[in-house]
Amino acid sequence: MEYLRRLQMERPALFWVVVLVAFIVGFQILLLIAGLLLGSFGLPPWVPIVVVIGGLVLVARAQQRSR
Repeated sequence: MEYLRRLQMERPALFWVVVLVAFIVGFQILLLIAGLLLGSFGLPPWVPIVVVIGGLVLVARAQQRSR
């Protein structure tokens, strides 16, 4: 964690590129897992996207309420 804080202070552009890549890769992994779990039900291909985004919204709302 200290490394990321130092990277943010010394090289902010590189830090934000790393954060962006981490979010994209993480979202793709979540979509892959949701697709594998929901694929056997014969649902439309857009359902894993809705499930992942819905889950992220629920987590964000729960964090807002905890403050």
